[in-house]
Amino acid sequence: MGFIVGLIYIDAVVKHGDKRAEVKFLVDSGATYTVLEKKVWEFLELRPKRKVELILADGTTITRYLSEAVIEITPYGEYTSPVLLGEEGDENLIGTVTLEIFGLMLDPLKRELRPMRAII
Repeated sequence: MGFIVGLIYIDAVVKHGDKRAEVKFLVDSGATYTVLEKKVWEFLELRPKRKVELILADGTTITRYLSEAVIEITPYGEYTSPVLLGEEGDENLIGTVTLEIFGLMLDPLKRELRPMRAII
């Protein structure tokens, strides 16, 4: 994990079938879904499962396709997660759905990932 200008980035591996890509993700605790850059999901040959409407921080509504892939974050293991198929200008980011699948949360004070205390 590394810090860049107050932001947190993590290295992960994204897998689909027999393909794998090493990816640097921005951790965005304000985003619902994980986003993959177009070059990443095209390399992995991901296919859309459905279309979703998303609201950006400025209130703009956009549409993206949702797929799924296996994400591996060392030392937390690997899990299947929904991923948005990014378009030109979108960057790789990890959203809250993927963090929750891993049982992780972003500690806002220490700016690091840590295991979350789940509520039943």
